Parts: sequence; C-alpha cells; structure tokens
Amino acid sequence: MSTPYRQALAELEHVFDRLDDAAVDDAVAAITGAGRIALHGVGREGLQVRGLAMRLFHLGLKASVVGDMTTPPIGAGDLLVVSAGPGGFATIQALIGIAHAAGAAVLVVTAQAGGEAARQADHVLVVPAQTMADDRADDGGGASMLPMGSLYEGALFVLFEIMIVKLRARIGVSSEAMRANHTNLE
Repeated sequence: MSTPYRQALAELEHVFDRLDDAAVDDAVAAITGAGRIALHGVGREGLQVRGLAMRLFHLGLKASVVGDMTTPPIGAGDLLVVSAGPGGFATIQALIGIAHAAGAAVLVVTAQAGGEAARQADHVLVVPAQTMADDRADDGGGASMLPMGSLYEGALFVLFEIMIVKLRARIGVSSEAMRANHTNLE
C-alpha cells in the first residue's frame, strides 16, 4: 500500500484512539431507547448521516432523514440525531430548537465539544477529527493530509458502522433480518 493511503489510515486510527467509547455507548443507548429517530447533517456530513439512517432502518428502527417527504413529526420519546462537525450550523440550531420544543431528545455528533450544537444537546458524541473549522495550519495547509473536513467525514462512516454493530447486538437483530429490510427496488 502506498504512503498516502497509509497516512490517511493512520490519521483515522488516531481519531479512534482518542474516541470516548463510553460516549459511543451512550449514543447507542439513546438510539435504542428512542421511539422515532430523525437524522440530519449538512454537506458531506449529511451523506454519512443518510447512511446511518439507512442502516437504522435495516435494523427495523423507525428512522428517517429530516427533509424527506415521508419524515414523520417527532415528539416526546423520540430522538433527533444531527452531525455538526465544526460545532454548529444555522439549520442544525433551528432543528435542535424545534426538537426540544416538541419534547424530543437531541444527540449531537461533532468534532467541537464546546460548540453551540453540543451545548444544546442532551447527548454529545465527540469525534476528535479535523473539520473545516480547523483545517488550516500556520503554513496554509491542514493538519490532515485529507482536505477540509474529510477526516471527520471518513471517521463518521467507520463510527456509524460500529454503532450499527453495537445496536444490532443490543437489540438482537440478525444479519438476515437486516438483509430482509433492504430494498429490492434497486
């Protein structure tokens, strides 16, 4: 394997060496205990969040992506999961306010533990990776060899798949049951 691939993998490994697994378990428990789960992220973070929503659906959970026409309302006993890597976005802040007003809990996944979204969350899962909020070193290049928020976004993919593995074990869903929930309209 050539050097750039090894370097990118080493950067991802460093993220997971610093990840608080107790916070991951708290996030898994919050998802497990939720009636409905609405998920949202912007940009490339949003792509990873959509992947998580799909896997939650494969587990048989009531998961939907905010903005899709079939997303039901959330309320007491439900959970809004948002990714706010750089700490906050106007849309994320608005959705958190709506969720709380409806009585739902909020799980924020972020790289910025002190960010505005994390301060408003009921549950916070910090992914210690570079985002666009901190992608510039003094010499004009980022600390990561990957551009902008790619390290955070790549870490989200791995993290979310591990969370699905933990959820699957926690709620007792087999691989076959997950496969049975996969669409046949491809």
